[in-house]
Amino acid sequence: MSPDESVWKKRFAIFAALRISGLLIFFLGMTIIFSDWLRPGGFLELGLVIVGLGLTEALLGPVLLKRAWDKDSK
Repeated sequence: MSPDESVWKKRFAIFAALRISGLLIFFLGMTIIFSDWLRPGGFLELGLVIVGLGLTEALLGPVLLKRAWDKDSK
């Protein structure tokens, strides 16, 4: 395996972990909204904040990470 290939494998693993963790945070927010996990009837306000954080991490995180990697390559 070439050094360049190992760098891209590491970057792909980080990219995938970022997307998966954002998805898990999103599902945690949905659980908080629609279940009695924290309080009876759900906790809409907290759940919406956590859903937003999860979506932001899953959708914008990889874009920002790619920009940082491109900046380092130049």
